[in-house]
Amino acid sequence: MLATKTAAKEKEPVREMAHILVVDDEQSICELLEITFRKEGHRVEIAHSVEEAKRKLESGIFDIIISDVRMPGEGGVDLLKFTKEIAPNTFFLLVTGVPTVETAIAAINSGADRYVIKDHELVDQLRRAVREVFESLKWKKEAGYLRRELRRLTGLDNIVGQSPKMRAIFDLIQTVAPQSSRVLITGESGTGKELVARAIHENSLRAQAPFITINCGAFPESLLESELFGYMKGAFTGANENRRGLFQAAHGGTLFMDEIGNMSLTMQVRLYRVLQEGKVRPVGSTEETDVDVRIIAATNKDFEKEIAEGRFREDLYYRLSVIPIQLPSLHERREDIPLLARHFLERFRKSMEKPIEGISPEAMGKLESYDWPGNVRELENTMERAVALETGTLISLKVLPDRVAGNGEYVADQASDAAAAFPETGVDFEKEIAQAEKQYLQLALQKSDGVRTHAADLLKISYRSFRHYAKKHGL
Repeated sequence: MLATKTAAKEKEPVREMAHILVVDDEQSICELLEITFRKEGHRVEIAHSVEEAKRKLESGIFDIIISDVRMPGEGGVDLLKFTKEIAPNTFFLLVTGVPTVETAIAAINSGADRYVIKDHELVDQLRRAVREVFESLKWKKEAGYLRRELRRLTGLDNIVGQSPKMRAIFDLIQTVAPQSSRVLITGESGTGKELVARAIHENSLRAQAPFITINCGAFPESLLESELFGYMKGAFTGANENRRGLFQAAHGGTLFMDEIGNMSLTMQVRLYRVLQEGKVRPVGSTEETDVDVRIIAATNKDFEKEIAEGRFREDLYYRLSVIPIQLPSLHERREDIPLLARHFLERFRKSMEKPIEGISPEAMGKLESYDWPGNVRELENTMERAVALETGTLISLKVLPDRVAGNGEYVADQASDAAAAFPETGVDFEKEIAQAEKQYLQLALQKSDGVRTHAADLLKISYRSFRHYAKKHGL
């Protein structure tokens, strides 16, 4: 487990900043509010008519809109209705110098978050309102931070290892975490690249800001662009409202971009521009937004080969790999296998409520001698299966998969048959295993007419183990 750097936590976090749009036909009011909120660190834009405000809304994303009710042409209530349609999450403050019951009812019915009277206390009222909005946002961020911290402390995100290779990784993480430099994590699938990225974030000055993850290989190009940069209403079919991208969601924090080697060349150009300029432009927008995000990227690909064969841009590679971290495969750190096996045993023993006390010497010997092509992820899945199947107090040979516990000839034959049918492009190991688990659960439930205790018997696992897997797969 990595020790959190207390000194880093005590330093001042990244300052929050709201994007505010002030809409009023009075120049003096606009200037006053712009000066007020800029002094408090917010980004402020001005519009002197509803028509101008709508244009800004169509090309940018705002946290808060402060609008006068009465203006030449369309009024504040018209803008409020437009805003709730195109950007429903934007906080809307209506200001009026002539308060009436009719105007108040219209404001409430249209979804105004606040209704403020334009008098000598206007600035103080608006300042309090904006602060309350951001206090609410801070609570949400704090709740997200506490959830991440809970996951980390309960062991779900701990990096386990005591081998020299892993001790070197721990030292490197603690060295680079306080920096703002980009990090490129490389290694085989299943080696724990996301755990390392999370550890870097949790030990950095950005620890209380968001840690956002995205698998770049899981999205087609057009969808990946909108996920990363956001989009405006009407930018494409199905874009029914303005939506922030992950860069904006991660502002002040860290964006972990997994499988970045699978990103198309077109998207690589767009990403390079964002990294170079520190600005993002949502799809369908003409406005750019500043973003302060630390990028941690990861891949299992050989970038030298990818660059040589024209599949990855060399300039982007150098932008991403300011600090490279190469993770060892599990067979390169065999001395960590017992530690990892016991770590996973403890996790699944508790979640399945099973009285398993340890791992038999024979089973541990097989775990240590197996090559683990799927790395730590394969070991984790193996221990989950073993705990689910074990009926005694020690994990035994009989509950280990044949590929781990079988004799050499059987394993070799199985491997030969599997190799012949193995796709040339490879497989998503974790996804295939998860699909197989879910499929067997569903088949057992169908066979047992939905009786879960019977389904558990058909799968030759305990009901507690069945309940664990059913919860894991949402059944």
